[in-house]
Amino acid sequence: MKYELFQSIYDRAALRHGGKKHLESMLSVPLSPAQLDQHTDDRWLAAFSQKVFQSGINWQVVRNKWPGFESVFFGFDIEKMLLIHDEMWEEKAKDTRIIRNFGKVMTIRENALMISECQASHGSFSHFVASWPNDDIIGLWAYLKKHGARLGGNTGPYTLRAMGKDTFMLTRDVEGYLRHHEIITTGRDTQSAWKAAQAAFNHWHEESGRSYTEISQCIALSVN
Repeated sequence: MKYELFQSIYDRAALRHGGKKHLESMLSVPLSPAQLDQHTDDRWLAAFSQKVFQSGINWQVVRNKWPGFESVFFGFDIEKMLLIHDEMWEEKAKDTRIIRNFGKVMTIRENALMISECQASHGSFSHFVASWPNDDIIGLWAYLKKHGARLGGNTGPYTLRAMGKDTFMLTRDVEGYLRHHEIITTGRDTQSAWKAAQAAFNHWHEESGRSYTEISQCIALSVN
């Protein structure tokens, strides 16, 4: 596979967004593994839950309600989430301080269980994520999709990005670029598409020394 030079992608993005200085100001810098490891696991559960609730609804509506979520779900304390009995979950799903969607509310319990299992095997969920190699970030996507609740598609990757994990994103613009250059030719969420995208981003990362996050953003900003 012959990939476009990352410098060409970068230059095109800079040209379209007011020059290199302005482009650099638009790029996100991911956290280091040591910084990621400092997150407490309740913040991971909160982040997953927020992204789940934002799916299919105006994001700002969810943000406005979020203090209510923090209160209703005890700050997303993992141990407390696992101690809540079924009847209490039903009551919490009716609380007017949150967005009342029973199916999405129940993902909080399921994702708390996933995090708890990672705590048992890795000490903390943060350490589990921090130690996952970026050159196989699709493996982490697959883990979240398999072991979590409603963390497939872009929900899991968006959460990782929001929490500072270095990851590329298969947004519409990035997917469009990869298809135009025939890097991916199958459905976006197929293993073949993920592996092809990972290989391309690994190549650009080695070529440029840039993070996967920055490369992904530059691609998105380079297209019409």
